[in-house]
Amino acid sequence: MTPGFFTHPLYSGQRLNHLKAGVHGVDSRIKLCGTKRKTDEASHMDTPNFLGNPMYEQDDVQAHTNTKETTICQDHSISPFSTQCYISVIDNPSSPWNLFSLSSCVPKRMKRTASMPQPTVDTSSLLDGVNVTIRRTSSTNSLPKLRFRDHVMTYTQRYLAAEAIEDAILENRPTKNEGNADGMHLVQLLISCAEAVACRDKAHATNLLAELRANALVFGSSFQRVASCFMQGLTDRLALVQPLGAVGLVAPATNLSSIGSEKKEEALRLVYEVCPHIQFGHFVANLTILEAFEGESFVHVVDLGMTLGLPHGQQWRGLLESLANHHGQSLRRLRITAVGTCVNRFHVIGDELEVYAQKLGINLEFSYVESSLEKLKPEDIKIYENEVLVVNSILQLHCVVKESRGALNSVLKIIHELSPKVLVLVEQDSSHNGPFFLGRFMEALYYYSAIFDALDAMLPKYDTRRAKIEQFYFAEEIKNIVSCEGPNRVERHERVDQWRRRMSRAGFQAAPVKLVAQAKQWLAKLEICEGYTIVEEKGSLVLGWKSKPIVAASCWKC
Repeated sequence: MTPGFFTHPLYSGQRLNHLKAGVHGVDSRIKLCGTKRKTDEASHMDTPNFLGNPMYEQDDVQAHTNTKETTICQDHSISPFSTQCYISVIDNPSSPWNLFSLSSCVPKRMKRTASMPQPTVDTSSLLDGVNVTIRRTSSTNSLPKLRFRDHVMTYTQRYLAAEAIEDAILENRPTKNEGNADGMHLVQLLISCAEAVACRDKAHATNLLAELRANALVFGSSFQRVASCFMQGLTDRLALVQPLGAVGLVAPATNLSSIGSEKKEEALRLVYEVCPHIQFGHFVANLTILEAFEGESFVHVVDLGMTLGLPHGQQWRGLLESLANHHGQSLRRLRITAVGTCVNRFHVIGDELEVYAQKLGINLEFSYVESSLEKLKPEDIKIYENEVLVVNSILQLHCVVKESRGALNSVLKIIHELSPKVLVLVEQDSSHNGPFFLGRFMEALYYYSAIFDALDAMLPKYDTRRAKIEQFYFAEEIKNIVSCEGPNRVERHERVDQWRRRMSRAGFQAAPVKLVAQAKQWLAKLEICEGYTIVEEKGSLVLGWKSKPIVAASCWKC
């Protein structure tokens, strides 16, 4: 399992310890005669007087070790507290310290040799309770043998019985941590189901999916909602899994999504309005473009994907306003070229932008190239002399990252041949393109849990906008990551470090983004909610939610 997932702020340290026990609900720490939670409770009991009792001073222990008498557990621990605790358990099994002392005396068994006769217990010392000792005698049959393993087994059974009763009480008693327990149960179900799907165990996966459907609610807690999205993805993937013995893991699949384009367009608009992710990318990109266009008369922007076809061309409306206020006198012509397959959207957006630019007194020429990025050719983009070129990519290049890397290298090579003054790259900052399904699953679960937690803080529980954002936008990304393979898997998000390596291999040089102060001011003006952060990381700006990176923006030069 991926360690990064369990450092998420949604989960406390106690929940992390329980999850580490295993996804099948078996706590491996039972082998140590109890769980860490139980030990922690005992270790925090009010015992200053007990520990400060003179009978446990080192001098007394040393006095006994100087004689030819061996203190019980002396070979097991150098702590006199450990010694006395074990004796108190043997003397009084009902002692409140029996559970604590058990864990203190388990480490080693006493070694018996030929030179060490069978010990006998001094009963007067047992009653005394100060320092119980064993006197060496020549007889080995005066008392029955005292077997340490018998005490361990006895008190292990008592401890497990007590803990079972306590757990039953806690399950039937509502507490403030009940929601956390439900969340951890969902985590275990999801991981177990993902493992079953990865192993092509359809019977077990089907049973787990049935339990997930009963617990993962669309209008439940933030993790219940994100679990419902992953449950949908696992269901789709399980439907494509071939039986054991068949060649190949996943059968060829067409588009699994049945959501209409209108719902997707509405969800994208809501994401732009509610979440700062896309707005953050537009803000950084526009400031970088304005800096590149400083003092230039003829400028050209090539927009890859046109921000997923976001209605009304929101990014370029803001750029037009800034150009009119700061570069109106020197700017003579602005060209915007959209690249993608959403031709109908591009046509509508272009008409709206030309009308808006005319009102601002800017000469705008809008055009589009109907082509996917994989099939893009250098001659598709017309470049005029004496114009400054900027390439803009908002949440787009990850779609051409494939296993072979040939498609992305081809696109980057074409962009490099255009010799732009700057390339603005904005991408999701998470590793959803690993070679192993379970690794991608865990990374995605961690990433989208943070996003759904942010939505929980921004919108009310039964707000329909939140449901549309989650089910028609983020759920589509999750299902693509979880259920699809090969060319059908297009949501191949990667971390900013991986993008640095890819861009460097393609011949680009990093241009540090020095806009941290402006970006933080911009975020404060949005007044969305507390929890979002902006940090600079190796020349890139990263927008995060409670220290979890969400979106990264970087700039590159040829």
